[in-house]
Amino acid sequence: MFPALETHLKQTIPDPYEDFMYRHLQYYGYFKAQRGSLPNSATHQHVRKNNPQYLLHGSLGGKDDLIPDTLQKEKLLWPTSLSSAVHRQIEAINRDSHMLSLPHLRSRQLLYDELDEVNPRLREPQELFSILSTKRPLLAPRWPIECEVIKESIHHIEWAPPQPEYFYQPKGNEKVPEIVGEKKGTVVYQLDSVPTEGSYFTSSRVGGKQGIIKELAVTLQGPEDNTLLFESRFESGNLQKAVRVDTYEYELTLRTDLYTNRHTQWFYFRVQNTRKDATYRFTIVNLLKPKSLYTVGMKPLLYSQMDANTRNIGWRREGNEIKYYKNNMDDGQQPFYCLTWTIQFPYDQDTCFFAHFYPYTYTDLQCYLLSVANNPIQSQFCKLQTLCRSLAGNTVYLLTITNPSQTPQEAAAKKAVVLSARVHPGESNGSWVMKGFLDFILSNSPDAQLLRDIFVFKVLPMLNPDGVIVGNYRCSLAGRDLNRHYKTILKESFPCIWYTRNMIKRLLEEREVLLYCDFHGHSRKNNTFLYGCNNNNRKYWLHERVFPLMLSKNAPDKFSFHSCNFKVQKCKEGTGRVVMWRMGILNSYTMESTFGGSTLGSKRDTHFTIEDLKSLGYHVCDTLLDFCDPDQTKFTQCLAELKELLRQEIHKKFHELGQDVDLEESWSDISLSDIESSTSGSDSSLSDGLPVHLANIADELTQKKKMFKKKKKKSLQTRKQRNEQYQKKNLMWKLKLTEDTSEFASTLQKHPAFFKNSESSSFLPMRNENPRLNEVVFLFLTLYIDTTNLNRRDKDTSLDPSMATLILPKNKGRMQVLHLIYCI
Repeated sequence: MFPALETHLKQTIPDPYEDFMYRHLQYYGYFKAQRGSLPNSATHQHVRKNNPQYLLHGSLGGKDDLIPDTLQKEKLLWPTSLSSAVHRQIEAINRDSHMLSLPHLRSRQLLYDELDEVNPRLREPQELFSILSTKRPLLAPRWPIECEVIKESIHHIEWAPPQPEYFYQPKGNEKVPEIVGEKKGTVVYQLDSVPTEGSYFTSSRVGGKQGIIKELAVTLQGPEDNTLLFESRFESGNLQKAVRVDTYEYELTLRTDLYTNRHTQWFYFRVQNTRKDATYRFTIVNLLKPKSLYTVGMKPLLYSQMDANTRNIGWRREGNEIKYYKNNMDDGQQPFYCLTWTIQFPYDQDTCFFAHFYPYTYTDLQCYLLSVANNPIQSQFCKLQTLCRSLAGNTVYLLTITNPSQTPQEAAAKKAVVLSARVHPGESNGSWVMKGFLDFILSNSPDAQLLRDIFVFKVLPMLNPDGVIVGNYRCSLAGRDLNRHYKTILKESFPCIWYTRNMIKRLLEEREVLLYCDFHGHSRKNNTFLYGCNNNNRKYWLHERVFPLMLSKNAPDKFSFHSCNFKVQKCKEGTGRVVMWRMGILNSYTMESTFGGSTLGSKRDTHFTIEDLKSLGYHVCDTLLDFCDPDQTKFTQCLAELKELLRQEIHKKFHELGQDVDLEESWSDISLSDIESSTSGSDSSLSDGLPVHLANIADELTQKKKMFKKKKKKSLQTRKQRNEQYQKKNLMWKLKLTEDTSEFASTLQKHPAFFKNSESSSFLPMRNENPRLNEVVFLFLTLYIDTTNLNRRDKDTSLDPSMATLILPKNKGRMQVLHLIYCI
């Protein structure tokens, strides 16, 4: 009827979404405006700031009390014959047009266009958890407020050496420098107070400690001053002190894991102002492990910035006169060990880095995940999520990798595989293996596509980002080894593993989890190997060993099956692999990759490179395909080989004990745990327990759970349910009583001399004729036997053992007899 009016109403009616959001923001206090005081974007698209009637004074403050002329004219021109509903709608639109009553906003939720038009719209809602986005830079790591952090960005290139890097061959005459310390040396670098045992994490911020960053290195006296300049206040760095004891000799002290006085193994630091022709000696003086791969030829890693810039050379193994020995400075509490080595720098005035192993930082992970998120193909089958926030507020990422399914039934039929890494922050080996796995599973390889078709992969690439950021070797900011606390109930103190366990628990409710594997590094053994869990179910006997054996066949020059162990120790009950195994995952493993290298095949006596570790990630995928092959030939062959290997191992153990055993029939009944050694490979195998402040919280939570269980009552039942339950119990009691009567009759036939007269046996044939009477007789006989036995005990006479089974509790028997007599 009025097409022009209908068109205008479509343009001016408030948008329902914006109306809802205005109400929502007002309800939660984001602005104090009355309903209708904010303009609708559709209503005022044609009104510009240069219109004097809409000139705003200040940013979002005072404004003139004016009404747009266009709406006034339209109101006057509209016919009076319009319905009252249309009039009410028009009046509402006019009320929405007023700009006068808009007060000062409490937030910046409204945006204006580039021409400063009065066209406010809502901002995009901020994400509850920060996920990597192409629209903004990487998330800056959060540090404890005690940590000073330099502003420089540290980045290293990936590089594979063209030639094998062989182990150092000890000559036997390596120098063992005496530790002199600060008394005879000069401190050239030292961190300020470092939080140790007794203190605990309180808060964090981006950039760490507030204030001006101090220059900790010494000031050079001129161009001839050849003092090295040390630095480690960057991601994963952990040098605490450097003492110059000679012109080219330095003693180094590593920082312990924050909020502890233990765990010094990982090191990563920078040196500047180098001299090319000099031979430097570095000695780390406070290592804690009595054994190390440095005793069998492992070399430290060196990175030259000039080599990286000019020759594209990255990390490489360097060092001579390498020696690992006990420190002569014993403080009476715990013994320290030293690592010493000599080196010649490749350039003058170079910037170099030393590291225990190839670093892989939290920023490195975020850069990799950002590339995946930006890839239009990979992002279709790899979903990036936030599992939780760490103690310091850093994001713990969760990747779900699987191809889209055609039907819901196909999606539900997929089995799951869970992989994780870096629960121990100083074991960067795990990150490189994880990177190799992700590179392959996200590729367009036919095998990768097949794996994505049949599995749902849940991947946790960095479980302990806080520890990685601050340069810890073993612990989180709670000051404890997370891989000993997978049973924890303290969600706020151990969020990373609490949410991991909870995620896997929910996953098990949805689908079968075929395999769980946590990637680690090992500091005492060469090669790569797995720790698993012996299965007690004879149906799946030795099945948990098939996957490791297959992996050893696919990577024979890197993976050692003979180094694998499947014993479940009490001190390892809190580890990821044992907890997941107890939750029902049969194939639950810890993969240990060495800090050193290989002693197998073509790579014998050479260090592992980054490419070697990444290839292990590929071999995990390859072995998964073999393990799940519908053709079970490989699986069957591996089981047969495992049985033969176990037979040989048992023979060897008994031979060592000087015993002979026949294994033709009963060898499979021998406990596998009895023939395996301990899996202990670190000085933290035993849990430190909880800190005092956390132990108190845990006790309170435990007490609350107990009180809750006590207070919990059974729900009341209806009369019908109670009757059914009573009838069921009564029927079960009668059936059991009949069975006992039959058993009693057969026993009496075996002991005819028990009765003094033959008439008592006449009840037995009557059992089938009168079952109820038979029950009474049975209970009378039971009481009789009970009384007779008591008399015999009084007379110190012995009772036939076969008749002991006939004795029932006296009170119970009498009550049953009375009940039956009453019923009859």
